[in-house]
Amino acid sequence: MPETTDPTFYRSPAEAIAAPPERLAYVAAYDPAGQARDAMAVLDTDPASPDYGQVVGWAELPTAGNELHHFGWNACSSALCHQGHNGHAPLERRYLVVPGIRSSRTYVLDTKPDPRTPTVVREITAEELARKAGYSRPHTVHCGPGGIFMSALGGAGGNDGPGGVALLDHDTFEVIGAWERDRGEQVFAYDVWWHLDYDTVITSEWGAPSMFEHGLDPADLLGRKFGHHLNFWSMSQRTLTQRVDLGDAHQLVFELRPAHDPAKPWGFVGVVISVEDLSGSVWAWHKDGDRWAATKVVTIPAEPADPDLLPPALKPFGAVPPLISDIDLSVDDRWLYVSCWGTGELKQYDVADPFHPKETGSVRLGGIVGRQPHPAAPDQPLGGGPQMVELSRDGRRVYVTNSIYAAWDDIFYPDGVGAWMAKLDADPDRGGLAADPRFFPSGEDFRGLRVHQTRLEAGDASSDSYCHTS
Repeated sequence: MPETTDPTFYRSPAEAIAAPPERLAYVAAYDPAGQARDAMAVLDTDPASPDYGQVVGWAELPTAGNELHHFGWNACSSALCHQGHNGHAPLERRYLVVPGIRSSRTYVLDTKPDPRTPTVVREITAEELARKAGYSRPHTVHCGPGGIFMSALGGAGGNDGPGGVALLDHDTFEVIGAWERDRGEQVFAYDVWWHLDYDTVITSEWGAPSMFEHGLDPADLLGRKFGHHLNFWSMSQRTLTQRVDLGDAHQLVFELRPAHDPAKPWGFVGVVISVEDLSGSVWAWHKDGDRWAATKVVTIPAEPADPDLLPPALKPFGAVPPLISDIDLSVDDRWLYVSCWGTGELKQYDVADPFHPKETGSVRLGGIVGRQPHPAAPDQPLGGGPQMVELSRDGRRVYVTNSIYAAWDDIFYPDGVGAWMAKLDADPDRGGLAADPRFFPSGEDFRGLRVHQTRLEAGDASSDSYCHTS
């Protein structure tokens, strides 16, 4: 990789932290009814701008019904660590690869001509994904070694799978094929990440499409049928080497956040719910000799509530589960953020010792019972809660959006979640968290669409792997 490579490829976490802050945020927007076209909203994140906190760009897709999900950049800092980028044009963090979990279509948006108006330059059809990789319901995108990794939850033709990881060409965006050579006992899929220096890929588990895309069947949850494993793979051999069972009470093993320092063989994963007590949890995976292990390091209990204030799915329990739907780890590996979508809380933990996190901050917005308003609109009760969370490279700005998945939004928030995004200010030196009263796009700012994941200009805390320690 030449030294003249894209300056937003950072060799180390420290270099990423020291780079200029983001000025734009890209936010996936979708119509839960599948009638209006999905879109990419562009937000101004420059506090000195007169448009700060406002939608300043809008890229409408050519189709509806995609339900845009966890998108990513075509290339990022991991490009400095490995071969496999063979195109003739200079490799740049330029294109957003945006999967639609409902339609199984994936769109590639070019942000370079005008960063505020990304343009669609390619569609990866559901048919191409199925024919070449054997997958459907694409979910999460990460730029990585050998190509772009895209996790997928279903099998070809819309069947239940097994799910896995498709590999896309870095330059043409064509589907190369399934990444796995031997999946062993792995069936469910969700997130995918890795430790480059340890030749290890990690995947997590949700469930089969028939278990989630029409809503939530309590019998599946109470019957402990959802995913409860971490899967560890040889990156070079593309084979499953180990499965770690978190216990079948711990249902829905979601977001993976490996340490950014490539020398550290550990990371965190969030577990949505325990069927024994409705708590949520965070686990640290780590090396144990030559094997991988996982240890529960955070437990967040359910909160008792008046059944009359609860949606039908929760009335029998008389409590609100935290529903840990996302986590994010700061680039310096010091601060962990945990989204409790059910209770409407974003928690901050000091994880200088990853096996003994200490809670250092909390902000509440929305929530099934609390409906906590934002400081910018104190008379506006909020639906939903902090759900997807994205953190700036310098650790000072935290962005949250409030929709998890259309078919599940309405189960826990039957009156609707609306659409909102908030920015929180964090102190990366001492800890602490507070909502920014100037940043609260909501409602018609998003043209009636719901909002899901956020990516930040020039990179963020959950989109890069680094080659060197700081």
